[in-house]
Amino acid sequence: MMTPKTLEAAVEFADNPEARCPCVLLLDTSGSMEGEPILALNQGLRVFRDELCKDPLASRRVEVAVVTFDSEVKVAQDFVTADQFEPPALLAQGQTLMGTAIEKGLDMIAARKAQYKAAGVLYYRPWMFMITDGEPQGEPEELVRRVARRIHEEEEAKRVAFFAVGVENANMRRLAEIAVRAPVKLRGLNFVEMFVWLSRSAQVVSHSKTSDQVALPPPGWGTV
Repeated sequence: MMTPKTLEAAVEFADNPEARCPCVLLLDTSGSMEGEPILALNQGLRVFRDELCKDPLASRRVEVAVVTFDSEVKVAQDFVTADQFEPPALLAQGQTLMGTAIEKGLDMIAARKAQYKAAGVLYYRPWMFMITDGEPQGEPEELVRRVARRIHEEEEAKRVAFFAVGVENANMRRLAEIAVRAPVKLRGLNFVEMFVWLSRSAQVVSHSKTSDQVALPPPGWGTV
């Protein structure tokens, strides 16, 4: 029997049968991001949407989801194609439930891939792009270790590509323990340039075949 969620997905894919390039943005909205950092992040999100929408194919292939994490983990935006994406207005408060947010993002990707498969829609390797100015805080260490193991397993099986970006006082050593790829340190609050890079990288991927290995341009907005 078809559930309302399954029916909704079937209609969505009938309207747009393009292959999908899913991208989950994990965004730190803890108290330390208050002020200029959160304003710059909000501006960067709007640029990300605008850049993707300039490319007709990418706007129908790249899917964006936004998960915020502070003292709570919230799905600020479930998966939508870029042409349907309305960037949420982010506010900063509370602690940094980073491990919980990563786990939520991975679960969302697994569920979305199941929908693609059920609908017979091709998809690219999903991306998770985490931006933080800190380290895990307010959650059990064992949860963080479990999530790090899961990231390593998903990367090894090529089920996801996980990118960690450290802002200002982020604990880069801690991020390196969680991610397989070397975390990138953002230069200042250069979110706009970073999101332009992410948009252009997503456009390159969305114009390739789902089986292709695509080399991404170097992140000129940060340092490894």
